[in-house]
Amino acid sequence: MYNQPGKKHPNNSEPKWYKDTSKFEEPDLKTSLLQIITSVGCYAGAWAILVWMINIDCSLWLILLAAAIASVFQVRIFIIFHDCTHNSFFISRKANKICGYFAGLFTFTPYDRWQYTHNIHHNTYADLDRRGVGDVWTLTVKEYLNSPLRTKIAYRLYRNPLIMFGFGPAYLFIFDHRFSFKNTGAKGRFSVMFNNLALLLFISILGILGVSPIYFLLYMYILVVAGIIGVWLFFIQHQFDGVYWAHHNEWDPVKAAFEGSSYYKLPKFFQWLSGNIGLHPIHHLRPRIPNYNLQRCYNETTALHAIKVLTVKRSIKSLWLNLWDEKEKKLVSFHSLKKN
Repeated sequence: MYNQPGKKHPNNSEPKWYKDTSKFEEPDLKTSLLQIITSVGCYAGAWAILVWMINIDCSLWLILLAAAIASVFQVRIFIIFHDCTHNSFFISRKANKICGYFAGLFTFTPYDRWQYTHNIHHNTYADLDRRGVGDVWTLTVKEYLNSPLRTKIAYRLYRNPLIMFGFGPAYLFIFDHRFSFKNTGAKGRFSVMFNNLALLLFISILGILGVSPIYFLLYMYILVVAGIIGVWLFFIQHQFDGVYWAHHNEWDPVKAAFEGSSYYKLPKFFQWLSGNIGLHPIHHLRPRIPNYNLQRCYNETTALHAIKVLTVKRSIKSLWLNLWDEKEKKLVSFHSLKKN
């Protein structure tokens, strides 16, 4: 079975049940459209409430609380964006791209640029020899100990929860996504330009209409809060106690999906808000499965029930797991280095 030591499942030798999961890849147009309507509708409704609260001079703290709640619907829109980058939300690749471009406007995320790095992530996650693109910066204990002081300081800052889940999301969505890089090609550069011009147009329209800057600032606040939630979900999907990593010559794609990504079991309502993204092992096994089919795939595929569950309580421990110990084959904390 997939979790037996040394058992390999290369791409040309998947387990028998794997082919049966392909039936869940078929998008349903009605469900996809309904998800767009409910997600954008809830987000628009949340903004209507915020505008009303501002107009009646509601307490700033209550407004910020309501805006934080609104941010979860932006996360849900990002899940739609994410599905589109995998061409799983609609049958048509063109429809996925159009929807993805517009969903990316809500989250300030250029479609083709993000698709490029995310696809690399899907091909390299849990592979120690192919780290560095579209993933969380992870060093082995040996690499960290042999690094110059400036790298150690940079890595500790990067891994600091206040940076990773505070400054990090703000930098990523507001600043980093404003620039393209060479490897993304013309499509990547165009998506960045499109996103930036749309943002500029949005700000210009607000100015022309005489809309108070508070609304733009509130939008930035929602974007950052949604970014914090999104970065946490992405982080916990591949950084947890018991995670699988291997060198490329030993890397097993099925084992990587089952043990290199977490089944982050959330309460049903939060599972709905996050578009079933907690069922991440299935997503890595079959990236073309739309988010709304992930739970059904899990329910109807007995082999998937063997995936270990990561609870919210257990996930908090991941904040202090910073380095990959190749000898112990597990993530360890900076503190553990003092014991050796």
